[in-house]
Amino acid sequence: MELYTPILALALIATGFAVFSVIMSAVVGPKRYNRAKLDSYECGIEPTPQPVGGGRIPVKYFITAMLFIVFDIEIIFLYPWAVHFDQMALFGLVEMVLFIATVFVAYAYVWRRGGLDWD
Repeated sequence: MELYTPILALALIATGFAVFSVIMSAVVGPKRYNRAKLDSYECGIEPTPQPVGGGRIPVKYFITAMLFIVFDIEIIFLYPWAVHFDQMALFGLVEMVLFIATVFVAYAYVWRRGGLDWD
């Protein structure tokens, strides 16, 4: 349990700082409310009205997010290989070349299909 004491202390300090910051911003911060401040933030652009059921969001946003997640998770598999590279020798090198080739084929496929275009 002694090993976890510094981590627990850091978590408590971080939580205390977060709670303190939120409370102090509510107490000390300015309280001049107007219509513009109460509206949702749209990068300075007046928000457009949405239909009751919600508007249609283009699929390209979801595709971009999914591509990022897929390629990001694939790259995570490189870390154990980098840490134990000397122990795996030639076997590890061959396996990683096959893995990177597979990732590259998937990347080329997405690129040719236009998944990386933002038009």
